[in-house]
Amino acid sequence: MDTYRIASIDGDGIGPEVMEQARKALAAAGDRFDFDLEYTHFDLGGHRYLTTGEVLPDDELTQIRSHDAILLGAVGTPDVPPGVLERGLLLRIRFEFDQYVNLRPVKLYEGVPTPIAGLTPDRCDFLVIRENTEGSYVGSGGFFRKGTPYEIATQNSINTRHGVERVILNAFERATKRNNKLTVAHKTNVMGFAGDLWWRTAQELAPQFPQVELEYVHADALCLHMINTPERYDVIVTDNLFGDIVTDLGAAIQGGLGMAASGNINPAHGTPSMFEPVHGSAPDIAGNGWANPVAAVLSAAMCMDDLGEPEAAIALEVAATSVLPQLKSMGGPDMGMSTDQIGDLIAERVAG
Repeated sequence: MDTYRIASIDGDGIGPEVMEQARKALAAAGDRFDFDLEYTHFDLGGHRYLTTGEVLPDDELTQIRSHDAILLGAVGTPDVPPGVLERGLLLRIRFEFDQYVNLRPVKLYEGVPTPIAGLTPDRCDFLVIRENTEGSYVGSGGFFRKGTPYEIATQNSINTRHGVERVILNAFERATKRNNKLTVAHKTNVMGFAGDLWWRTAQELAPQFPQVELEYVHADALCLHMINTPERYDVIVTDNLFGDIVTDLGAAIQGGLGMAASGNINPAHGTPSMFEPVHGSAPDIAGNGWANPVAAVLSAAMCMDDLGEPEAAIALEVAATSVLPQLKSMGGPDMGMSTDQIGDLIAERVAG
């Protein structure tokens, strides 16, 4: 029996509630598919910061590094200034562990309301692969004469051939396992240097994957097409900033942030990858049993797939999405079932 060591960061707000349900489902999957999970719990997030002033101490980062994967619930409280947890916890883990692939499935499931009139699940099922360790988020830039009428602020986007090539290669590989279509999204018309590097690299790699149809689209046009004709896309690869924007649009299309799962992945598996639902900590509903745990379970499914347990991943996804048509809403006090009840039902269906 394989044993996987999981670093568990429940976090703040509804994070502990949805993580509890994800662990229920994972336990059922382990029993069914003959693997075991060992959790180490790390008290990180807004509450920890407000209590101790610590975000992610070096010794805990070292401890996390020794695990096979990271599961994260949600972090953030209203009293923590913006950027503290994002830079000090989330981005630090991504950069330190070289999680250069941010993987966001955009998939509309049966029973989930979407703001796109007439959209059906068969027309919305694609992946967005966002470069996760470069771009505008590396912190390159600064202020000059801050606070004066002559203030200057610069924010530089860093794109290396190494970083661009490896994420596009990963996107090509994922395209070969789906429908052999890859779309590169950037803004070559106004960002000629970075955009040229991205599109030229993709074209140079394309002969290694002759079965994959390669195309380019401007990131703004991509947003339009994702709403009007999402079925035209299968795998999309883009840079850190554009990926951050288009994946939130994708979440809205598939029913909201509460339905979205994600993975921050190091494909080389030299360090742990991190999986998390995209929804926030939602402190206004925490403790009421109103949180929908489906995205947390879907993130756990992505984790198991990355760890080499594809059957468990499929069972988790099928069980989690099977409960959606039974919910009266996708979250809040009128779901018709509590967080615990949804989690119990998912675990029961995972068990088979």
